[in-house]
Amino acid sequence: MKKLIAFCLLVAGIAGGVGSSAQTPTAANSPSATLQATPDAERARINAQRIRLETGFSNEDAACYKKFLVNNCLDEVKVRRREALADLRRQEISLNAQDRKLKGAEQIRKTEEKSSPEKQQDSADRRAAALKDFQARVDRDKQKNAERETADVDAKSNIDSAASRAKGNQDKVTARSGKQAASAAEVKKFNERVEKAKERQARHDRDQLGQNKPVSKSLPVPE
Repeated sequence: MKKLIAFCLLVAGIAGGVGSSAQTPTAANSPSATLQATPDAERARINAQRIRLETGFSNEDAACYKKFLVNNCLDEVKVRRREALADLRRQEISLNAQDRKLKGAEQIRKTEEKSSPEKQQDSADRRAAALKDFQARVDRDKQKNAERETADVDAKSNIDSAASRAKGNQDKVTARSGKQAASAAEVKKFNERVEKAKERQARHDRDQLGQNKPVSKSLPVPE
């Protein structure tokens, strides 16, 4: 936040310098140093953003290994890392092009510094237009960064929700499997008890049959 405030103040100072040049274009109030400082500040912002993104994505990679869908999480982080770094690279390319424009405008100012007031005014107008284009690009990049960060938060939330639902479904399947296994074990035990009861009943019936069998009479003694 402090860097952002400092950058805004710096841009405001550049705009003020360009306005003064338009009114009284002299070498004393030349904005060359200020124009050079603006791209440098923007490069510093991009580098800081890259470091912050790399740190954040590394933390997300580590967090993926604690989730249920590890590979899906890692793939999603990889895609977002590639898109974010590609956007920063695009910003750097655009910044370099804009920096060349600013330097070209500054060179024109130096060349025409001793020219007629009309040429000096034209040079000041070109510098002001270049600075305006630069500021517009910075504003667009900030907006895109904010939108991407919001999208990253939403995507991460969706992944966490999907992982949570998947884990919940797996827990339900595991619970059902456990209940089915327990039910099968109970059925097996019941059948075993029934078989044992039948065996006991059969032994009991055999024992009863043996006890109730009449005793055979002795043969008569021959006379």
